[in-house]
Amino acid sequence: MTINIGLVLHQHRPEVIDLAHRALAWCEECDVAGSLPETDASLIGRPDLARPEGDFGDGLDLCLSLGGDGTMLRTTHLVARSGVPILGVNAGHLGYLTTVDPDDLEAALAEWRDGNLVVEERMLIEVESSSGKLGLALNEVVVERAEVGHSVSVVATIGGRRFTRYLADGLIVATPTGSTAYSLSAGGPIVEPDFDALVVTPVAAHMVFNRSMVLAPSTEVRLTIDGYRSGIVSVDGRQIGPVAPGESVVCRAAADRARFVIRGDQDFHTVLKEKFGLEDR
Repeated sequence: MTINIGLVLHQHRPEVIDLAHRALAWCEECDVAGSLPETDASLIGRPDLARPEGDFGDGLDLCLSLGGDGTMLRTTHLVARSGVPILGVNAGHLGYLTTVDPDDLEAALAEWRDGNLVVEERMLIEVESSSGKLGLALNEVVVERAEVGHSVSVVATIGGRRFTRYLADGLIVATPTGSTAYSLSAGGPIVEPDFDALVVTPVAAHMVFNRSMVLAPSTEVRLTIDGYRSGIVSVDGRQIGPVAPGESVVCRAAADRARFVIRGDQDFHTVLKEKFGLEDR
């Protein structure tokens, strides 16, 4: 049975093109089929390997993410619903979500083929608005102000009960994976990625209660725009669209999971220290 590997590329890093050609060379040598989303295939001059983004994950055994954390987010959006495991190769700046250094690309692929790597599952957030489903979030959902210089008023309903009205620049609902992203920069806690939870963090709250909350994964969080100013909803850094007064964005744990391929000895706390430059004292 043919093994099928997908490749998703950072769109603006020239070194990623070389990585993609190296990965495809390994595929050809090992009799593995490779494919890319249409824009990525065009980027490396291989339109013969292009597949539509809408069903890109179908039939893949593995998906390589060649880039940084942004590319890992894009890869997750493309293949998570198909249950495809993702192997991240770091060609970005921080690369917090990635596992493999570029020099180790072929060795990591061989380890995966031989069954020597493990799959770690990560929680995703299912996002809906008053107008319909908005998709999945690996890191976070943000409802934020639409106008610079003005805050937004957001009523948070938690577990079906009104909690409070936030007056802030925005409100973040993050996964444990996303707890080290925007939520962390807004003062939120770091949560181990294999611990399922929703992390609610206000951004620049104009109120006494400006703390993050860590909620059970079974909790539904509804954010409703209050007052007369509209907001904007973003999912994993992608601006989705406006949220008018009276409209809501609903966040809940998704049935689907992101599946990341990692080495068995990879330790969250070691990665945390390395990525944030922490020293033993």
